[in-house]
Amino acid sequence: MSAYPRIPGLVSRAAVTSAVTAATLAGTALIPAATPDAEALTPAGKALKVAASKKGAPYQYGAAGPNRFDCSGLTQYSYKKAGKKLPRTAAAQYNRTKHITAKSRKKGDLVFFHSGGSVYHVGIYAGDGRVWHSPKPGKTVRKEKIWTKSVRYGRVK
Repeated sequence: MSAYPRIPGLVSRAAVTSAVTAATLAGTALIPAATPDAEALTPAGKALKVAASKKGAPYQYGAAGPNRFDCSGLTQYSYKKAGKKLPRTAAAQYNRTKHITAKSRKKGDLVFFHSGGSVYHVGIYAGDGRVWHSPKPGKTVRKEKIWTKSVRYGRVK
């Protein structure tokens, strides 16, 4: 006999325990508003959010945050906060990433701007043909439409 008396109309202890266990195993899936964006859980998604949080931070040559950035400083800082290590310059970052096609690009991938064979600028792909970057002296971190076809994409490993 159970230590808990059976009262008509009430759910048994075993049923409650099963329901709690199922909810625990399912995590936040039972609460749609609390379900995290899967993209944000990846290092690329985290780096994208960090870059976006720096909107308005002034450009400064050679700066890598937390309050001022040059282009590669922003990408390095953003990925560092996401748990990934990147080299300091745009060209070195390009050489460290897995090169991907424009069709396979995803939010959080790096966008490398080049002239001929030389990479001269880098930002973080924001989706919809846009990039978060720290453009040049006198400007601030911003999200802009990619303005040229002379770009290559890289995925941080």
